[in-house]
Amino acid sequence: MLADPNGSDLPAALPGQYLTVKIASDDSGSAPVRSYSLSGEPGAPTYRISIKVEPHGVVGNKLHDALQVGDDLASAAPRGTFFLADGQTPVLLVSAGVGITPVLAMLRALADEESGREVWWVHGTRSRDEHAFANEVRQQLNRLPHSHFHVCYSRPAATDRPGIDFTDTGHIDAELLTRIDPPRDATAYLCGPTAFMNDVTGALVGLGLGPERIRTEIFGAGPGITPGIAATPSAPPHAPPGPPTQGLAVSFARSGLTVPFDSTGYASILELAEACDVPVRWSCRTGVCHTCETAIMNGDVDYDPDPVDPPGSGDVLICCSTPRDDVVIDL
Repeated sequence: MLADPNGSDLPAALPGQYLTVKIASDDSGSAPVRSYSLSGEPGAPTYRISIKVEPHGVVGNKLHDALQVGDDLASAAPRGTFFLADGQTPVLLVSAGVGITPVLAMLRALADEESGREVWWVHGTRSRDEHAFANEVRQQLNRLPHSHFHVCYSRPAATDRPGIDFTDTGHIDAELLTRIDPPRDATAYLCGPTAFMNDVTGALVGLGLGPERIRTEIFGAGPGITPGIAATPSAPPHAPPGPPTQGLAVSFARSGLTVPFDSTGYASILELAEACDVPVRWSCRTGVCHTCETAIMNGDVDYDPDPVDPPGSGDVLICCSTPRDDVVIDL
């Protein structure tokens, strides 16, 4: 749990939003930035983030192994546009693997308000050993009078109990969604791998849900958009080629990469991102079309040329901007 060290109230978080944290610099001088979904009770005096620890995950392992009660952790305010909207129509919460965390916060919010809405919980994972928050989900669903529970195990163990631990085998797909027959006026919230969300979105549209009723959240960097340029395979995000340079730090939060901005080598944050194989979105490259508009989580930028129209509050046009100080970009 995270709390303000001075005991002040934390900025309010909407169910489904995430928290961006930065750990202390290591021996190389870098201070990695990561984003984690807030999975606790919305409106609570503390934040709960849920972290899947990977064998080579620099930040996850450090937070798990080294962070102690009383330590300071740098964090931005909660953010993100993937959150539970008010209303009375049914809610369809669909997730795979660690994509469970933001929709868990939505489920908790619905249970806390004793919602009378129909709530459909659909989750996919390999087995009970990898089924995160299983007991917590059941507790929240039991508080909702009109809830529906569907869990798919793709590789159930012999000890996993059908009808108790899971309801279906395989993956969440069009066949399963057709069989459970969710209401067509539901608002669907999807979180998981990109391929999973593409498949489920297509299946839901095929069932009759309007695309405007389907909301998604991608863990990690999203696909790039480069109009007029043929798509080519790219490497995972990495430091720019060449010897190490000095400069203001640019952190690409979703890609888990922090690199110095060499003003002699790059004319914009976009050019640096491209050199690092960070997926980007652009079209005009001159501050006209706003295709490259991206959330900026920390720091500020200078523009050259000035954009025709300024970006929205909290956003930046990466195609024509350079860092004024250390920045964190939502890429």
